[in-house]
Amino acid sequence: MRLFAPRYLPLIVSAVVLPLSAFQAWQGEGPGWWLVAVSLGLTVVGFTDLLQKKQALRRNYPILAHFRYFFESIRPEIRQYFLENDMEAAPFSRNQRSIVYQRAKRQTDKRPFGTQLDVYSDGYEWINHSIAPAMIADPNFRIEVGNHPDCPRAQPYSASVFNISAMSFGSLSANAILALNGGARIGGFMHDTGEGSISRYHREHGGDLVWEIGSGYFGCRTDEGGFSEAKFVANATLPQVKMIELKLSQGAKPGQGGILPGAKVSIEIAAARGVPVGLDCLSPSKHSAFSTPIEMLHFIERLRNLSGGKPTGFKLAIGHPWEFFAIVKAMLATGIVPDFITVDGGEGGTGAAPVEFSDHVGAPLQEALLLVHNTLVGANLRDKIRIAASGKIITAFDIARTIALGADWCNSARGFMFALGCVQSQSCHTDRCPTGVATQDELRQQALVVPDKTERVAYFHKNTVQALAELIAAAGLTHPSQLKPHHLVRRVSPNQVKLASALLPYLEPGELLDSSQHHKLPPVFGLYWPIAQAESFQQLT
Repeated sequence: MRLFAPRYLPLIVSAVVLPLSAFQAWQGEGPGWWLVAVSLGLTVVGFTDLLQKKQALRRNYPILAHFRYFFESIRPEIRQYFLENDMEAAPFSRNQRSIVYQRAKRQTDKRPFGTQLDVYSDGYEWINHSIAPAMIADPNFRIEVGNHPDCPRAQPYSASVFNISAMSFGSLSANAILALNGGARIGGFMHDTGEGSISRYHREHGGDLVWEIGSGYFGCRTDEGGFSEAKFVANATLPQVKMIELKLSQGAKPGQGGILPGAKVSIEIAAARGVPVGLDCLSPSKHSAFSTPIEMLHFIERLRNLSGGKPTGFKLAIGHPWEFFAIVKAMLATGIVPDFITVDGGEGGTGAAPVEFSDHVGAPLQEALLLVHNTLVGANLRDKIRIAASGKIITAFDIARTIALGADWCNSARGFMFALGCVQSQSCHTDRCPTGVATQDELRQQALVVPDKTERVAYFHKNTVQALAELIAAAGLTHPSQLKPHHLVRRVSPNQVKLASALLPYLEPGELLDSSQHHKLPPVFGLYWPIAQAESFQQLT
């Protein structure tokens, strides 16, 4: 019986010991009334943990969870004298997680006693403030997508500058999806479905969706695993679906497909993905609907038309530069321009991946973002295409820095997982998530109380965007889109700092289109732009 799982053992023992010890004490035998008091206290604590709805960890680990909270409370002292400091990220530091918890719970996010960062270490960054700060009346910053005058769309979308990144139902629990989408509905921001498609849990609260379509074509899949136009139309034309995102690769495991074992393909997962129940579910490493950059752009145009003109783009992690250059050359050759590009950093995300992929495959976000932004500028396409960015984005400064380097908006996956109560146990792939976020275990996910976590998701977004507003107002700006590289300063040595614009090779508009100037281009463009071709992802030889 699931009730007798090892994590419930302290509660079961205390509940059994209570009547036994009481009977012995009444008979004048045994240890006495002190054992009755202890077992009664533990039993009350355990059942209180099971019945409360604020902390998933306590619901899944009655009594035991309090030991974690105790050691967490004295952790600063233990770490200060014996272990690590609060700034060591593995992969997120305690300070990073704390800022999410505080903003999600509407607790104070202020810190005393100055920064814990070494401001004289290489790589330290900051934004210069203004003597004449701006006033921002409405921090609900929006970015229009799909409304370029040269490429009118039937259904443009007004996106928040901070949104939920791709996480599939199946990887996340039903309750996690419900809470994320409910928070997105309250806060007016968008929720990326991940490639697992649109489940009934995505639909229940009606929050704005970005439907991500991967190489498995889940939700628009034929029985043979190819693309189904009819099934695509059925989902893409739902009013709740605001944008379509074609996934080429992801930061967690770029260039690798995956298999969801048949044992995990439940009736609900099978219904969302359009696959048979109980059979292995394959995500190939590449798409079957196209094989060249030009074919890919025609496929994107096809998706856009079939959806009724909704903004359509693609997501990728940057690998070989000439492959992205080939896509841009295909845009120039065909005149087909996606509405947006999502750049996923190689830092690795929520998807479980081999260590080698997480650690050593794919360009990190900043380098990837700069390549995409600069290429579009150099090809005179940047004003037609919006850029989204994702990769360890947690705080308002993370958003500001990423936008200053070329993004229009940011997505966060693990940040919103923390808002749901994730404690970074890093057991997402084991189906034993202690807080019910990343598991299909029905008992474990019941610990995640949807109404409470829905509010936390909404407040994390609201308070982070409010912090962003305060940050850019201090810089004398009124909208994040005004952030540029010259606002960002980076230390390059203990005694030297430089503006980001001086450190990074920014191109001039149209610079890639003038072949006579190619010898002056930064090395990555000078070497790879000439060998990229619109007709193939392979380089010219």
